[in-house]
Amino acid sequence: MNNTQKHKLSYEEQTKITRAIIKTAVLMMEFGAESVLIEHTAQRLGEALGVDSVEISLIPSAIVLSTLSNNQTQSVTTTRRSHHKPINMSIVCDVQKICIDVEKNNYDVDYVFKTLKEIQPNYYNRWLVVFMVGLSCASFAYLYGADWQAFVTTFIASSVAMFTRQELARKKFVMIITFGATAFVATIIAGISSIYNLSSTPNIALSASVILLAPGFPFVNSVLDAVKGYLSMGWGRWMQAVLLTVATAIGIVLAFAVLNLKGW
Repeated sequence: MNNTQKHKLSYEEQTKITRAIIKTAVLMMEFGAESVLIEHTAQRLGEALGVDSVEISLIPSAIVLSTLSNNQTQSVTTTRRSHHKPINMSIVCDVQKICIDVEKNNYDVDYVFKTLKEIQPNYYNRWLVVFMVGLSCASFAYLYGADWQAFVTTFIASSVAMFTRQELARKKFVMIITFGATAFVATIIAGISSIYNLSSTPNIALSASVILLAPGFPFVNSVLDAVKGYLSMGWGRWMQAVLLTVATAIGIVLAFAVLNLKGW
């Protein structure tokens, strides 16, 4: 929307712009963007497309967004539900790039819709991810003092666990079940080294094999949101991280019960 149209928008045009803005905001929220970044991007995009201002309210499960135009005498409000998806910063960057392109080149709202449809997640090769996650967990175990037998056990356990996590995510299991099942698999495999005395440091293998399930990103985002005034978002993301941690703990405890292990 060019600048000559900014002072006068029809209700239909403003509604279309509002739908484009909230679509970008929901996309950023679903893939893990910080709340302040979502709000600033929505406001910048709205201004670039020709509305006077954008008011946005974020809660963990939805976004409420209003646009004001024609000297703030005309208002359009819409709500969209947000569904939890795996964190993917490449999509967040692509959405920000759309905003920058609209600001620099005066693209209209149709460009936003068209470009949003073309955004695709930038996934790494799944086998590379499995290998690197296994290697990183095994390296953590080694740095913590594990012997080479525990290093290999950790690598195998965490690699299989990562493959399990990918498969459950592909089949669209909820995150809590995915984390619990993944922790169970990792602990079962790592526990073999303790049962058969394959290593002198089996406890390190048991603890290091589930490091891949640490929900660091939600915890960091929850603190950032709370500090910057987005208390509902901060609380929601913190609770999500806590539930994932509890699910991981339940998976570990179940594996210990099955193997009849006493603990780390």
